[in-house]
Amino acid sequence: MQPRRPAGLTETDSSRRRRRRPPPPVRPGERKDEDVPRALITGITGQDGLYLGELLTAKGYEVFGLVRGQSNPKVAVVERLVPGVVLLEGDLTDLPSLIGAVEISQPDEVYNLGAISFVGLSWKQAELTGETTGMGVLRVLEALRIAGGNDMSRVRFYQASSSEMFGKVRETPQRETTPFHPRSPYGVAKTFGHYLTVNYRESYGAFACSGLLFNHESPRRGIEFVTRKITRAVARISLGLQDSLTLGNLESRRDWGFAGDYVEAMWRMLQQETPDDYVVATGVTHSIRELLDAAFGRVGIGDWSGLVKQDPRFFRPAEVDVLVGDPSKAREVLGWTPRVGFEELIAMMVDADLALEAEAAAREHLTATAPPLPVRPPLPVPPPPPDGPAPAVAPPRSAPPPRPTPPPRPTPPPRPAPPPRPTPPSHPTPPTRRTLPSRPASPSHRTLAPRPAPPPRPTPPSHRSSPDRPTAPPADAPSAGLPAQGASSEARP
Repeated sequence: MQPRRPAGLTETDSSRRRRRRPPPPVRPGERKDEDVPRALITGITGQDGLYLGELLTAKGYEVFGLVRGQSNPKVAVVERLVPGVVLLEGDLTDLPSLIGAVEISQPDEVYNLGAISFVGLSWKQAELTGETTGMGVLRVLEALRIAGGNDMSRVRFYQASSSEMFGKVRETPQRETTPFHPRSPYGVAKTFGHYLTVNYRESYGAFACSGLLFNHESPRRGIEFVTRKITRAVARISLGLQDSLTLGNLESRRDWGFAGDYVEAMWRMLQQETPDDYVVATGVTHSIRELLDAAFGRVGIGDWSGLVKQDPRFFRPAEVDVLVGDPSKAREVLGWTPRVGFEELIAMMVDADLALEAEAAAREHLTATAPPLPVRPPLPVPPPPPDGPAPAVAPPRSAPPPRPTPPPRPTPPPRPAPPPRPTPPSHPTPPTRRTLPSRPASPSHRTLAPRPAPPPRPTPPSHRSSPDRPTAPPADAPSAGLPAQGASSEARP
């Protein structure tokens, strides 16, 4: 039955009234505005994740970041540098959390930057490096495939590969076609993730790209990396807070660039018509000694030989001597070129560490030289009035009168003793039972004669013609001393 329309309301008015209704509320995971692109970044708390989050926010993206743990200390830094970011809890070692993050964020682009990226740590925690840096790529790709119902063409995926995959290089400079020979657990895990990205691109039609990024640094780099370790130590030495710097191999050569430039190359890869892999580098190599020259020169120290020591503990088990990339393909296809040079990069990092260490030293100095907090004196007792009548003093309370002693209670008379109980009469002794005479034996019972013992059984002769073994009788012949078949063996009287 059709619902009745109120009187005076035409069909046009009814349809217009339906159009004026507010839209239904947006459920978690649904897109509010299809025109605003969305991006999900794993490893957003790292150096590259922060620069990429800033870049995408400036381009109008709605940015989602994956963070590990409920009390991550870097969350405040992410929220300060990337305003408006939506942080989701997840872990590269947990597939269900990755599927949930994809379903909630509904991204157009996914940037997998999360990894254990410190090469020196990968020898000490090789299994964890493989689970996070290698298998983590597989779990992210599987999360995209499962959430998309095997349709991986809708979401564009970027995998952060590394120049450490080249390892013991086969050619210099290294290109997209250079064979891999990783020399660390980190490089092996990155190689596994790189080939997985290629495999999902060829198997499921995924728009998946790999960026083979060479070393890229910034003031946001962790202090465990050699570049930040040097610039921080140089700043502390110039401020008088440190005496020396201990390093490993000073002859290693790397291709260093600025991380802020490299994240733009990541974004450009996902804006192309077809997915592909690109080497991102400057094309110029420098040694650790050249890095020390630039860093100490920034603070006016020309000869640093007496300030730097070498320790075999900081040498790698398998060293990578030279890495330098050829960014020709990225320059021609993506239109990308680095803007910050090596000298400018090191100066930027030294200046940032000088400011940080000076601020930290000032805080420590203020804390050490601050006077102790004053102790609040006790409140003064008001003096008595100089002249005048003495204040009225309340008379002391009189002692209460003693309570009268109650009279003693009368002693009750003693209870009479109960009469003794009468002795019960004794029972008479029962008479003695008479003994019945013995019953004579019945004549019907007779004693059976003992059964005679059977005669001994003769030894059966043997079937063979042996002289010492007799031949056995036939099976149907009755044995001596035994009844024949069918006869009763019971002896009758």
